[in-house]
Amino acid sequence: MMMANGCTAFAGTRVIARGAPLQVALAVKAELEREGNENGNENGATVLVFDDRDARPVEFDLRGTEKDVEARIVAQQSSEQDAAAQDVIDEVAPEDAPRGRGRPKLGVVAREVTLLPRHWDWLGAQPGGASVVLRRLVDAARHASEARERVRAAQEAAHRFMTALAGNLPNYEEALRALYAGERSRFEAANAPWPEDVRDYARELAQSAFA
Repeated sequence: MMMANGCTAFAGTRVIARGAPLQVALAVKAELEREGNENGNENGATVLVFDDRDARPVEFDLRGTEKDVEARIVAQQSSEQDAAAQDVIDEVAPEDAPRGRGRPKLGVVAREVTLLPRHWDWLGAQPGGASVVLRRLVDAARHASEARERVRAAQEAAHRFMTALAGNLPNYEEALRALYAGERSRFEAANAPWPEDVRDYARELAQSAFA
């Protein structure tokens, strides 16, 4: 289980905790112990925790004391932070031999690009030269791709959460259709009758789907 930057715990359709993983884990532990039920509260409502980034389920090992729970979560977070830091180091490490003398390239990597003559002619006629134009084109393509990815990720997150907690609620299918159609007002009209916490969390997850 990847630890979330933040997560939200539901008992049935009611939010019982939001925040950092440790904070939420201890709140869930207290809720379950108070009700004397390993999986749900006194009304039979199942307790579910969602990662606020993508609505994937989060599971905590709640055995033992609060100190035991805290130690496990802190250790896991530390391990994941170390792994993330190593990924960054690997990404920025030099690919080839050290550079020779001369002006440092400040992160610019020279590689061969193969184009047709008409492409080179067009690039050469643009302000700034071929390298500047190519960088602009790549950045524009990346921006467009990242925007599409944000929409897709928001749709998947909202869908994942709605499947877990809203599948039996009124207008569920209509809300899904509006979500994938990118129609915010239709989406919000469809989930307006839902329990407040479920409605608000679904809308929060879906925000970027309507950008």
